[in-house]
Amino acid sequence: MKTYFLEQLISSPHASSTDTVPVELASCVLTIGNFDGVHLGHQAMLAQVREIAHTQDLGAAVMIFEPQPREFFAPAKAPARLTNLAEKQALLAEYGVETLIVAGFDTEFRSLSAQAFADILAKRLNVKALVLGDDFRFGHDRTGDSQFLRGYGLDVTNLHTVTDSSTDSDSVDTIDNDAARISSTRVRDLLLAGDLQAANRLLGRDYAITGVVVRGDQIGRTIDFPTANIDLQRIKPALHGIFAVDVVSLDDNGNVIANGLTALATDGHTGVAGLRPHSLFGTANIGKRPSVDKGDDWRLEVHFPQLQADLYGLNLHVRFLHFLHGERRYDGIEALKAGIHQDVADLLEWREKQI
Repeated sequence: MKTYFLEQLISSPHASSTDTVPVELASCVLTIGNFDGVHLGHQAMLAQVREIAHTQDLGAAVMIFEPQPREFFAPAKAPARLTNLAEKQALLAEYGVETLIVAGFDTEFRSLSAQAFADILAKRLNVKALVLGDDFRFGHDRTGDSQFLRGYGLDVTNLHTVTDSSTDSDSVDTIDNDAARISSTRVRDLLLAGDLQAANRLLGRDYAITGVVVRGDQIGRTIDFPTANIDLQRIKPALHGIFAVDVVSLDDNGNVIANGLTALATDGHTGVAGLRPHSLFGTANIGKRPSVDKGDDWRLEVHFPQLQADLYGLNLHVRFLHFLHGERRYDGIEALKAGIHQDVADLLEWREKQI
């Protein structure tokens, strides 16, 4: 999959040599949206794009926004991210997208008229057909819609709302109803409630976060529970609390490195095997760590029982397996150590029951 930023594609052909050289896209079928989570509803949209592209001998393309519009208008109140840009890129490529266009959502972009945006689609992006949700709106004050684009001369297919007719007695009733619309909001609510099973059903896969191990406060090693601090690359995550996870290391192309973590182990401390090939089992805390009073920054920290290794700089794929409980505030370091010790023991016990 090739990724372009919109400004790279719409630069004036008369720009000076110091400006970005415009790229000429091949004719394509395009869908547009946030695609946060790339859930089953999104996947249905992508399948329609691929089908039309195949039938008409066109490329399959997606336009997304960075930041997502609600992050631009009110960052503090924006919904939690299911997927950051890199995760979204990997998932869209996996589901057959050939071209990804990242539109920088800013004051200039949001001020575009419906006519100007349609001109960009047809004249700069070489769009021949569109697949859109039935509630899609665009342009300044959201004055454009599918009918406007048809009137402009573009072929538009509207995909009706994708629903899920199954129920799960363990789910939150107000979230997971019969024939409920599959949406990023619904997935977020399920993850926040700790209902991984229901969220995974709507995603069509296990929920995971990918990120690079960076240096943190190094508090964990002082209390005998060293952790890998994984860069979230989002304002806030969609799930909070203590989880069982399994983790693999990825190469520069996003491929799993065979035994990538155990190969780095020292002194025979090779960790505990995870539930998928080449993975290690871990216990994860994702949240604001109320017991250490380190501000309002969100962290994903993974402790690997029985592992001794330098993981800094690794790109890790963390798959969430089981929700234990929400974050807790402990009174003092000793209480914190005891709480973590119990969490690790409980999650290792859970793992034993899975194998």
